Amino acid sequence: MEITIIRHGKPIVALKGKARSREIPELIERYNLSGIAEPPPKKAIEKASTCNVAVCSDFIRSMESAKALGFNTIHLSDPVFREVAIPHFTQGSFALPVSVWGVLLRSLSVFGFSKNGESLSMARERAQVAASMLIDIAKSHSSALFVGHGFINYFIAKELLSRHWVGPTKPGRGYWDYGVYECVTS
Repeated sequence: MEITIIRHGKPIVALKGKARSREIPELIERYNLSGIAEPPPKKAIEKASTCNVAVCSDFIRSMESAKALGFNTIHLSDPVFREVAIPHFTQGSFALPVSVWGVLLRSLSVFGFSKNGESLSMARERAQVAASMLIDIAKSHSSALFVGHGFINYFIAKELLSRHWVGPTKPGRGYWDYGVYECVTS
């Protein structure tokens, strides 16, 4: 059995410039509704072609990426595979560069902040469920391509490794980066 975890393609919406704290929800919404800006590299397409089914989140960038990798039919698209929801504020006029907001809010989530998003402990629990679903799909189809997102990909990979699958500790941070995980036990 094999599971390939790949990060979606670069989104059309860029997270740049400055934003006020009250603007963060709209920014997140635009990003989550974004499609992809570029086609996948040949290496990613070649790897995807060795997989029997594609699984992805229900975000457009994940589904479009699966299709760009050659899957006209997606076996499963489910919210459990979404990117870790970044906690955020909905009020305030405090302005920071969007990249600083990202680091600040992700850092706060490490300490349990989950307002309007999810904490890292919540994301880890969700990754356990997602990993179980992927394992079941890999058992049924021999191989599966999971087109996911940066943080959730990492947590799912970590969960697969804890269940005695073999693969890289990180599936890749860049767009279209991937890691291959193989089951070594029955």
